[in-house]
Amino acid sequence: MLPAFALSTAMLLWASAFIALKIVFAVFDPLAVLFARMIIASCCLLPMLWQRGERWRYQRGDWRWMLAMGLAEPCLYFLFEAQALVNTSASQASVITATLPLLSGVGAMLFLREKMTPRSWLGLVVSFVGVLWLTLDGQASAHAPHPALGNLLEFCAMLCATCYVLIAKRLSRRYSALAITGMQTVLGSIWFGAALLTPWAQWPTHFPLLPSLLVLYLGACVTLGAYGLYTWAVSKMPVAHASAFINLIPLFTVLLAWLLLGETLVGSQWLACLLVLGGVVLGQERAGSH
Repeated sequence: MLPAFALSTAMLLWASAFIALKIVFAVFDPLAVLFARMIIASCCLLPMLWQRGERWRYQRGDWRWMLAMGLAEPCLYFLFEAQALVNTSASQASVITATLPLLSGVGAMLFLREKMTPRSWLGLVVSFVGVLWLTLDGQASAHAPHPALGNLLEFCAMLCATCYVLIAKRLSRRYSALAITGMQTVLGSIWFGAALLTPWAQWPTHFPLLPSLLVLYLGACVTLGAYGLYTWAVSKMPVAHASAFINLIPLFTVLLAWLLLGETLVGSQWLACLLVLGGVVLGQERAGSH
């Protein structure tokens, strides 16, 4: 139950990020937000690693996997998602995250030799249908000037996330969840810091209170907390099993929009929420070797 609780908490944090990012991207350049997010997470995480005196069981060639993981996520993943949220609504972007369990399941079968039972596949499909129903039946929580482009970019982000999940699973055999999260934040800080030096980046000139606090929240709570919890949970269960929880993100996103932004849910949307939850529960049967 502990990995399941950790995954649910990570999904809630990631869902809140959709709303937070829509707010901060309206004020700050996405590159500046992403750099600040990585720096804040690194400042929180590196002292923890130092205090624990963590030892890495490094093996020759691991640096390639670390670099590939950092390139996939947070680097390319956040670039795609940042532009996606500029072009589409949070609700439409969140529904695209439902493709991650299916992509991760296929990737785990191809590269990690994990097997999925028919019940596991059925749970993923049921949950995916619930996500589609929930999102398509609801009202967008933000303006979407180019939704088709934004949704395509969000799908590219899910492809990057799939690569991250598979590589993190491989590295989790020798590195702790905290160490893997630290790799991500340091590589992300270098990547987005270099991007800020390009002519396309815009440094912030003013710092409104709420968006600034949300950037701190994204770095300290979402980046550090969600990735740490998710990476730890992935090390304790099959990839496809853990990825089924991704379908909770759109559910949590709609609920947070209802609570924080005053949006309401009609009866059919509540039924869709139950369908998402039912699919996640259905897919929790132990799925083959790992």
